[in-house]
This record gives sequence, structure tokens and C-alpha cells, in this order.
Amino acid sequence: MDTNSYKTYSAKPSDIEKKWVLVDADGHALGRVASKVATYLRGKHKPEFTPHMDTGDNVVVINASKVKLTGNKLKQKEYFRYTGYPGGERFTSAEELLEHKPEIVMEKAIKGMLPKNKLGDKLMTNLRVYAGPVHEQEAQQPEKIEL
Repeated sequence: MDTNSYKTYSAKPSDIEKKWVLVDADGHALGRVASKVATYLRGKHKPEFTPHMDTGDNVVVINASKVKLTGNKLKQKEYFRYTGYPGGERFTSAEELLEHKPEIVMEKAIKGMLPKNKLGDKLMTNLRVYAGPVHEQEAQQPEKIEL
């Protein structure tokens, strides 16, 4: 029989090597930063990527408050939350949220680009977002990547 027989590689927990990565969001567009970070969290940049496993790296995002939103998104984009009570819908503009809690804007953008299941929830635990340039992961010696 003249056929090539290849086996699909599936990473085992012992094969996974996690690194720490630092991303500076200063002056970059929100969606561009979020898609790059989501790729690193998921592990798609690695040759041993396995869809059902956490093969990604730990990511630290700094300067989340200096991220850019193009067009009229700053005023028009709204974030929704629900208090749990009747009539408890609350809407916050991107401008207002960026001013008060810029980490949430970045986290929501990244979370929307990850799988909507238990794996996506697990991947979000590998993310640290900081509004300013100072972060608490100096001991891990994160490798800085360019966007």
C-alpha cells in the first residue's frame, strides 16, 4: 500500500512548557493587543498546540489604561452587566470604564477571543492585567514581546 501514515500529535501534561510573557499595550489598538494576547494564552504560537489543553503561556499586560479605541468606540461602545435584580441592567461606556477600571476593558476583549467553556475559564487564570507600567511578576522574569 502506497500511503503516508502520520499520527496526529497530542500534547501530554508533561510535554507542556509554560513561559511568562510581558506585553506593553501603550499606544496600541485594543483589539490588536487582545488578539495577540489570546493567541499566547491559548498556545497557538507553539508547534505542540493541542486544542483541548492549556498549552499557552502566562501573560502579563501592562499600560492597559493607554490602549487606543479607534473611531467613535470610546463614546459608543457599551459594556453590559446585570445586578441580579429586576430592572438591574447597567450599561457603562468604554470611555467611563477605561477611566475607572481599564483592566476590565482589556480582560473583556481577551475573554471574548477565547473558547466559551471550562478551558476558556482556565486560560483566563493565566492572564494578569495592570493599568500602569508597574507589575507584580518581576520574580518570574517575563520575556517582553513586540506587537
